[in-house]
Amino acid sequence: MSIFGKIKDAIFGKAKAKPAPQPTQTAQRPAQPQAQGQQPSAMPQMTPAAGAPAAQQQPVDVDEVLADLATDKGGDFNYKSSIVDLMKLLDLDSSLANRKELAEELGYTGARDGSAEMNIWLHKAVMKKLEANGGKVSADLRD
Repeated sequence: MSIFGKIKDAIFGKAKAKPAPQPTQTAQRPAQPQAQGQQPSAMPQMTPAAGAPAAQQQPVDVDEVLADLATDKGGDFNYKSSIVDLMKLLDLDSSLANRKELAEELGYTGARDGSAEMNIWLHKAVMKKLEANGGKVSADLRD
């Protein structure tokens, strides 16, 4: 699995591990009398509740997942701007070798030497790619 895939799975998997809110049940409408000579329907008709949202997958709130992880771990993680701390927070290997591999995956064209420039670029690119894959990422994490 790719390094970005591991990052995405770690964040999106934590979001899915939270219990989803249960849908509310709506009262059933009373049965309508049938007109004489009509056959009852074999399948009951289902009508959506008024104002019920369509069944869509909500975007994963990346900020919330990362903040919850940081709180749970109690460490001093600078995950909002540091790719190394982000990877450590997610229990991923943040070694230079892995960051070089991530840089290659994401198309970094500069020197893959672990410089601040490379690491800042990686963090921004990871956040953009998380957003492109269904994550809700605040400007605080993107910039």
